[in-house]
Amino acid sequence: MSAAVRSVLHDKVAKVLRSGTSNDINFIASHLVLRLNTDANMFCFLLPLRTREYDVQNDIHDASHQTDDFVNNIRVVKESSKDTLAFEVPRNEFIKSLLLNSVENVFRPKLSNSEKKVVVEFSSPNIAKPFHVGHLRSTILGNYIANLNSFVQNDVKKINYLGDWGTQFGYVQLGIDLCNVSKESMEANPIKELYKAYVHANTLTKDDPTIADKAREIFKQLENGESENFTRWETYKKYTIEELQKIYARLGVTFDEYHWESTYNAKAVNNLISKMEQLRLLETDAENRKVVSIKKMRVPIIKSDGSTLYITRDIAAAIDRFNKYNFDHMYYVVDSGQTEHFNKLVEILKLMKEPWMDRLTHVKFGKIQGMSTRKGTAVFLDDFLDEMRNVMQEKQIQSPTTKVNVDVSNHTSDILGISAVIVNDFKQRRQKDYQFDWDTALDVKGDTGVKMQYVHCRLSNLEKNCNVKLVHECDPTLLMEPVVDEVALVLGKFEESVFKSYQTLEPCILTIYLFALCNVTNKAIKLLRVKGEPTDVASQRLLLFHACKNVLAQGMKLLGIQPLDKM
Repeated sequence: MSAAVRSVLHDKVAKVLRSGTSNDINFIASHLVLRLNTDANMFCFLLPLRTREYDVQNDIHDASHQTDDFVNNIRVVKESSKDTLAFEVPRNEFIKSLLLNSVENVFRPKLSNSEKKVVVEFSSPNIAKPFHVGHLRSTILGNYIANLNSFVQNDVKKINYLGDWGTQFGYVQLGIDLCNVSKESMEANPIKELYKAYVHANTLTKDDPTIADKAREIFKQLENGESENFTRWETYKKYTIEELQKIYARLGVTFDEYHWESTYNAKAVNNLISKMEQLRLLETDAENRKVVSIKKMRVPIIKSDGSTLYITRDIAAAIDRFNKYNFDHMYYVVDSGQTEHFNKLVEILKLMKEPWMDRLTHVKFGKIQGMSTRKGTAVFLDDFLDEMRNVMQEKQIQSPTTKVNVDVSNHTSDILGISAVIVNDFKQRRQKDYQFDWDTALDVKGDTGVKMQYVHCRLSNLEKNCNVKLVHECDPTLLMEPVVDEVALVLGKFEESVFKSYQTLEPCILTIYLFALCNVTNKAIKLLRVKGEPTDVASQRLLLFHACKNVLAQGMKLLGIQPLDKM
């Protein structure tokens, strides 16, 4: 809804409920329901009343006598047997406020009186393993969560926590030496060369068990900073970052900071271990490891050779980040398979008496099944994205409506392919495993990213070629067609969809909303001509479509999609 209407409604509800806390504002934002009452020529807003006691009837009497241009007829009604607060806003006033607010941009709401400091850790590939499609969900979902928090005006820090530590990196060093990987090969394709080296060395352990011992020794030396391999490892990390940034740029994803597991090596966690010992949390088990007991489990913290484990480094990283950012919330965007790990992390921080441990959230997600090239081969992510681009390019070449030159210098096909991948993922429930299907993901007539791009391009083309000037004044009496009310009803639900998605961390809520917006926009384009109509009518219709375009573009950007003007 428009900023003006929202401001009045929030003020009214706060007075009716005798509240004004950020919690109530969040509740109002995510639970307000918008309906159209055509008989009364009103838009009706409904808000379910929560279980806590309110002196609603007296407060309604007080609030209803405070007149304004928007809200009237405040009352309590029964909705599904629940007490619900109802407001009415005159149809013309609502549409006028809604469209004018969307002329330049979409209102950016603020959920509380002060911004929250939010850290989002996502993507976080292991540099000795392929950046494959399995990392895709963490990357695009983490980016979406960061976008949502920025949209509601929180202070967001996006972190990519790269896995570059552990015994497996002893295997990598061995593999590089055994395969005689050249500096030139490493510079040209570091991710694939590191992976090939790891696989080669790991394969050799089947016939030569001393390989594993050598790998453990190399990692131990790396942890203590005693190895000449340390300098080489720093170089490999540099090459890897440069390669990863190309993939992230293609996806439209940026990070504020890159962090490394190796930052929290054995030397770096000395203070952490000392604190755990002072709190008498550490025991030594039969394998001479230092362990912490939580919920009848013994969790290893330091291996018998003195080297660290993944959980050790995550504990140190969490403490380091809180000291650095003093965050109100930190999200770990990692697949559901890591649930037990993050449960242990929180429990250990609780034992360490860290008061902020409840500010950590593991954002779980399911697996993508069957996501490979059409030949069915397992691939690196960039190989998969290349094929998505090529398929879209073929479709554009075959389509008679294509409006761009389809060649290697034009990035439209790549953007369309990536839009298809993101939306195909985001229309699923976050924690759901799903089967990837090429035809479904790329269907322009179905609920896909290609469809969103098509509608946005259609609106851009309408603005460009209608020979009508966009006005900054709204006359709702010239927009009396029933389809206008349908469009306004959907436009007015944008921010509520964002709020619900923000609270549940479910991208499908906003994605499904954007499909509804695309569908009603297509219907309106068929019924409301702009070109060739009387100037006053045409300019008001163009204003309506401009609002649709702005809201659609804002929603697509939140999803992490670059809106196209032609395709």
